[in-house]
Amino acid sequence: MKTLVAYFSASGSTARLANTLAAAAEAELYEIKPAVPYERRDLNWMDKKARSTVEMQDKSCRPALVDTAAPVEEADIIFLGFPIWWYREPSIIDSFLDAYEFSGKTIVPFFTSGGSQLGEGQERIAALAKGAKVLAGKRFSARASERELKSWVTGLALK
Repeated sequence: MKTLVAYFSASGSTARLANTLAAAAEAELYEIKPAVPYERRDLNWMDKKARSTVEMQDKSCRPALVDTAAPVEEADIIFLGFPIWWYREPSIIDSFLDAYEFSGKTIVPFFTSGGSQLGEGQERIAALAKGAKVLAGKRFSARASERELKSWVTGLALK
């Protein structure tokens, strides 16, 4: 079984976690990148006009991706990582899910957050990843150890 860790990270926290998870799961790593990178001012959740706030309030928003070259087709298991924004996955994750065919694949969401859970994001991911088996998402510290992540992956009994 081929495993992929695909992730989006705006500040670097989810990137750290994704790199550690890729090592723990012996998986290929792919960064989901928006065509227009997020700048610090775009991420100010207290500003109603900030890019991320505007995107998250429009549930049909699909920011453009840099590319659609993720090795999704070859993967059987996809760990999908992102920070929690407004109690769900960022809109760029929706763009990623819309860009590929996930039938027959297993998707395992993982995310970073100061304390929020995935909320409605679990159902949204399942609806967007048509034909995929979507497991329950799990929150981790950006500094989770490889040992902790390996234990989690093993416990999922995916292979």
